[in-house]
Amino acid sequence: MQNVTPMLARKDDRSQDESRSSLPGGVIGFLSYWCALAIPFLLYGSNTLFFFLYTWPFFLALLPVSVLIGIACSMFLRGHLFWTAIATAIIVVCLFWLLFSFLSGW
Repeated sequence: MQNVTPMLARKDDRSQDESRSSLPGGVIGFLSYWCALAIPFLLYGSNTLFFFLYTWPFFLALLPVSVLIGIACSMFLRGHLFWTAIATAIIVVCLFWLLFSFLSGW
């Protein structure tokens, strides 16, 4: 006879500290993208619209990157939403500002 330990039928295989969903990180990344997009408008006014008229594909490419950054931060920080939001916002704003300053030559 084998040495068998009985298991409960409804026991979840995941550990308690493992994140259940990546949706909150993706939402945080999406919102961080729109906040980062608003910063040049707040600093430079409506003239930013003419700059975005020619460079919109570069900034649109940052949208999925921002969502993936939010998901990655959520996974690394194990679902702590406050720290995920802070880290994602800082990283996305820095990436956005880096692209903006690279394209504008400032």
